[in-house]
Amino acid sequence: MTFTIVMILCVAIVLGIAGAFWAAISKGYAYKHTIDPHPEEAGESDKKDPDRL
Repeated sequence: MTFTIVMILCVAIVLGIAGAFWAAISKGYAYKHTIDPHPEEAGESDKKDPDRL
């Protein structure tokens, strides 16, 4: 009887941890990642004209 209760408890804990991992991974994949523009590409419009001093 005690062994059965311990096994059920262990399986419940393992399933709970697996569910937590699944939830964290799903939330991570659902997040919209953005990338900052490359400094060289972003600065092209800010560069001064070399002929204009």
